[in-house]
Amino acid sequence: MAGLIGGLMDMDKGKIVIQDLNLWFGTNHVLKDISITIPARAVTAIMGPSGCGKSTLLRCINRMNDLIAETKITGRIIIDGEDICRSQTDVIELRKRVGMVFQKPNPFPKSIFENVAFGIRVHRLAKGADLNLRVEMALKQAHLWNEVKDRLRDNAFSLSGGQQQRLCLARCLAVEPQIILLDEPASALDPHSTARLEELIIRLKKDYTIVIVTHNMQQAARVSDYCAFVMLGELIEFDRTEKVFTNPGDKRTEDFLGGKFG
Repeated sequence: MAGLIGGLMDMDKGKIVIQDLNLWFGTNHVLKDISITIPARAVTAIMGPSGCGKSTLLRCINRMNDLIAETKITGRIIIDGEDICRSQTDVIELRKRVGMVFQKPNPFPKSIFENVAFGIRVHRLAKGADLNLRVEMALKQAHLWNEVKDRLRDNAFSLSGGQQQRLCLARCLAVEPQIILLDEPASALDPHSTARLEELIIRLKKDYTIVIVTHNMQQAARVSDYCAFVMLGELIEFDRTEKVFTNPGDKRTEDFLGGKFG
């Protein structure tokens, strides 16, 4: 495995470099010696059976696991040359650079406009006309502007589920992150909304580094450039998506893709 991961690309060229990562929740050893290099401006999918540690791995990249009691982490996560696991890391600034969209749409109980403006205000990035422009740009990036431009003062909960998820993505984009983490973002959406979200992910990768956790193998095949297979907290395989799906290097990957477990 070390040879495969190291041979995929120079470890110094990744946007995110994870080295010897271990994580425990209390006495439960959830992630075990994970090393992976995630390239810039591409979509990397993390897939695996339920409970394998996919979402936990994703949440390490913006230190969301810090919010869980009795969490212990060893190893390094390097973003643009900086080890974000160090105690000196400004976690608020990190989560601005590394945005996240969760499994279920979670708009704030505010207007559509205020949902997108929230992070801009918190980080004091703009006000007045500049604030309005940034909100509009984020909604356009999320392919939502034309649907909501005449109802920006409406409550966000008036939107459909798919629209709410794109609103959450617009809220993430508004603070201009470098990396976007997506934790099973389509699991609560209908097929039409899922297709629109997948199209959006593919368009966004030209400007952002995107990491997506998905339980849907077909979705991983459709949207990702690279694919990681995780099982029981271990990284079993990581390679270009086409290679993983057509010629997996590990029998466990082949069995998972063949539906023998999941």
